[in-house]
Amino acid sequence: MPTKSAKRLRAAHVAALAVPAVLLAGAYASEWVLGLYPCEMCWWQRWPHFVALAFGLIAWVAPVRRLWVALAGVAILVSGLIGGFHAGVEYGWWEGLTACANTVTAGGDGGSALDAVWDAPMIRCDKAPWALLGISLAGWNFLISTLTGLGIVTLLLLRGKFGLDD
Repeated sequence: MPTKSAKRLRAAHVAALAVPAVLLAGAYASEWVLGLYPCEMCWWQRWPHFVALAFGLIAWVAPVRRLWVALAGVAILVSGLIGGFHAGVEYGWWEGLTACANTVTAGGDGGSALDAVWDAPMIRCDKAPWALLGISLAGWNFLISTLTGLGIVTLLLLRGKFGLDD
């Protein structure tokens, strides 16, 4: 029978893999299916999720499983905090750190690179292209990732002993 600590570690590990995978799948689906291209700050939110997935996968094979899952939780939390900052920019609470970016796909159709730049859609970091219940995608990432990251870290660090022998 697994101990409470082992059950917490397993739950945290599942969350550390599932949440970033689902959020990244949703981000790519919104991009490829709905045409909601990411701005620069949207990309900033994706990178920690990729890191969390890598840490979660490493935890399957590396010793010190608890440490790798905790690192995945921290990466998820970082994505959530970036999402919170981005949502604040979208809602006009503060200014962003970057100019908005273009998504340019040049080349394959025989057109010039300059035409591709001029014809590319402007992706604004300060305007939410979509919202559900008044919350933008960045806002949802903030809520889901922050709660998940804190939950993972709480399960492993505060509720369980941070033993390096798991």
